[in-house]
Amino acid sequence: MLHPWYALRYVGFITRELAAGALKVAWGAFTPGLQSTPAIVEFPLRCRTDLEVTLMTSSITITPGTLVVGIAAGGNGEPATIFVHHMFSGGRGDVVAGLTDMEDRLLLMTRGREGTP
Repeated sequence: MLHPWYALRYVGFITRELAAGALKVAWGAFTPGLQSTPAIVEFPLRCRTDLEVTLMTSSITITPGTLVVGIAAGGNGEPATIFVHHMFSGGRGDVVAGLTDMEDRLLLMTRGREGTP
């Protein structure tokens, strides 16, 4: 079940991320000598339902400069894992922190305060 208030906040968050990502990619494309620092990061998900995994991977993929390049299905108590390509990584820790923030907001939207870790 989606919580309307948190869904509205999530849409605002994704809109902000889209604008920031588009500006960063455009800046990188039109600035001579600026080098991107691409990385592929493995990120285990706390998302459990198909809806949550789909929303998370779609949110990452529509954000400019990021792309989900693979998903390893979970099973036997293991979470699903996604592999994310990030164009301007700034290090693995930064990418994981950004993905964790996105997932926290998404789980708040789908589960509410009671269901978030």
